[in-house]
Amino acid sequence: MNKKYTIVCLLGAFLQLNAFAQKSVSKGFALAQKQTEVMLSSIDQAKNSGNVGVTPRSLTANGDLALVPSKDWCSGFFPGELWFLYQYTGQEKWLKLAKTFTAFIEDQKTNGGTHDMGFKIYTSVGNGYRLTKDPHYRDVIIEGAKTLSTRFNPKVGCIKSWDNRIWKFPVIIDNMMNLELLFEATKLSGDSSFYKIAVTHANTTIKNHFRANYSSYHVVSYDPETGEVLKKQTHQGYADESAWSRGQSWALYGYTMCYRETGDKTYLRQAENVAKFILDNPALPQDLVPYWDYNAPNIPNEQRDVSAAAVMASALYELSTYSTNGKLYRGKADLIVKNLTDRYTAGPGTSKGFILLHSTGSRPANTEVDLPLSYADYYYLEALLRQKHLDDKKPVVD
Repeated sequence: MNKKYTIVCLLGAFLQLNAFAQKSVSKGFALAQKQTEVMLSSIDQAKNSGNVGVTPRSLTANGDLALVPSKDWCSGFFPGELWFLYQYTGQEKWLKLAKTFTAFIEDQKTNGGTHDMGFKIYTSVGNGYRLTKDPHYRDVIIEGAKTLSTRFNPKVGCIKSWDNRIWKFPVIIDNMMNLELLFEATKLSGDSSFYKIAVTHANTTIKNHFRANYSSYHVVSYDPETGEVLKKQTHQGYADESAWSRGQSWALYGYTMCYRETGDKTYLRQAENVAKFILDNPALPQDLVPYWDYNAPNIPNEQRDVSAAAVMASALYELSTYSTNGKLYRGKADLIVKNLTDRYTAGPGTSKGFILLHSTGSRPANTEVDLPLSYADYYYLEALLRQKHLDDKKPVVD
C-alpha cells in the first residue's frame, strides 16, 4: 500500500510539474509571437529612418532599435528566433520571414575576419537547414565551416577569436559556441577535418581556460608561433580572476554540445563540473538569474544578466538528458524559464519587440547594460523548445 501510495504521489508531482512546464512554454511563445510582430514593425520604422542594419541587436541609450549589419556577431539570432517560431507554430508566415532574414546573413559564410561563424551562420542558416533540409543551406554551412577553419592554428590548438586587438592570439570562452558549426559540417560533408579542429579546440580550452573550481577565464592569449600561454584575462568580466557569468554559461552549453557530438565523457564531466560551479555558487540569486559577474563587487546591488540565464537554461535542459544529475538540471532549468517568463519579460508592445529585459552586454565598457539583447531572446526560445521536447515524451516513473 505504501509503495503504491508513493508511486501515485510521484506521478501526481510529475504531472503537476509537466502542466507547469507546458504553461511556461505556451505563455512564452504567445508573448514571443506578439513581440516579434512589434519587432518587425520596429525594423521597418528604423529602416525608413535611414538605418542600414539588417537585424536587431539591442536598444540604444535613447531607446531606439539598434540594428546591425550581417558582419556583427549578433546578426544571426533574430533569424534564428523566426525559425523557432516556425518550428513551434508551423505557420507559413514565420517560415517566409525566417527565409528572408536568413538570406541577409548568408554573405558571412566567407568572412574570415571573425570567429563568430557559428553565432551568425549556425543560428540562422543552421536552424534553416535543420527544419527544411534545403541543400542551399547545407552548402552555406559547409562553406562557413571552411572559412572558420582558416582561423585554426595547430601550434596553439585553437581557433583565433579576435583580430587587431592587444593580444597576439586571443581565444575567448565564447568560441566554444562556434564548434557546433564544425561538427555539423563534418556530418554534412564527410570531411573529418572540421570535427578534428573542433575537438582539438575543445581539448585545448579545457586545458587552459579553467581554474581548479571549474570557473572559466574569459580570454586566454597564446603565442601563435609556439602555442605558449601568455596571459589569462577578462574583457567583459569584473576582473581577470573573476567568473564572468555569461562566460560560464557559454562553457556549460559548449561542453554539453561537445558531448552530444562526440560521446566523449570528458566533455560530459566538464559540463557537469561547470554546472556545479554555477548552481552551487553563493552569488547565484534564488531566482537563478545571475548577476553579470559572480564576483562583481557590489552584489546584490549589481545588474543581472538575463542572457546568461537563458543560455544556462537551454544548456541544462540538454545536459539533463545525458547526466545522472538529470533531475536536478531539469528542475533548475524549469525554474529559470519560469522566472524569466514571469519576471523578466517585456510588457506586450513595448521595448521595440524584444522579449526579455535586463541583460548585460559589457559592464566594463558600460554598453548594453540592463537592456534587452537578441541573443537572450534566442536562447530563451531555444530553452522553451527544449522544455517542450522533454515534456512531449511519455513520463517514466521509477
